[in-house]
Amino acid sequence: MAKIITQRSHRPATLADLPRIVDIYNSTIPSRQVTGDLEPIPTDSRLHWLQSHQSDTRPLWVAEANAQVVAWISFSDFYGRPAYCKTAELSLYVDESVRRCGWGAYLLTQAIAHAPALQVSRLLAFIFGHNEPSLKLFQKFEFEQWGYLPGVATLDQCDRDLVILGRAVKP
Repeated sequence: MAKIITQRSHRPATLADLPRIVDIYNSTIPSRQVTGDLEPIPTDSRLHWLQSHQSDTRPLWVAEANAQVVAWISFSDFYGRPAYCKTAELSLYVDESVRRCGWGAYLLTQAIAHAPALQVSRLLAFIFGHNEPSLKLFQKFEFEQWGYLPGVATLDQCDRDLVILGRAVKP
């Protein structure tokens, strides 16, 4: 895929996007840096997840280059109880062919800007402590460490830390 991009845009994900969304997600599993999944997940296992994001409060957006989905970002409920409704967890995944080309920064910028319209005042990201590129990206956007869970994940017999980053969003 050509890395020259002159214009960026995003849109709500559709059912037709699900295979590509899952492909991008599954491509991160071997790195052991991005997700706690250890094996690729089947596309159909994410159908309910996709449907849960089709709302005005917890969207799932895809970004395209050359008519192909190259990245996605989702807003998810944090903790699932009503008192936490103004807090959302972000998940961000970028196809390896366009990493470090600005797609993650673009989608993160859009998510932060759009959060007030979703009635979200706090954003969270759960990132492995050894995933320096993701930590740096979120920190660039004023996310700070709000939590640290040492050794909570085991990846290839290696205990890994989870860093919880957060930031307030101004209306």
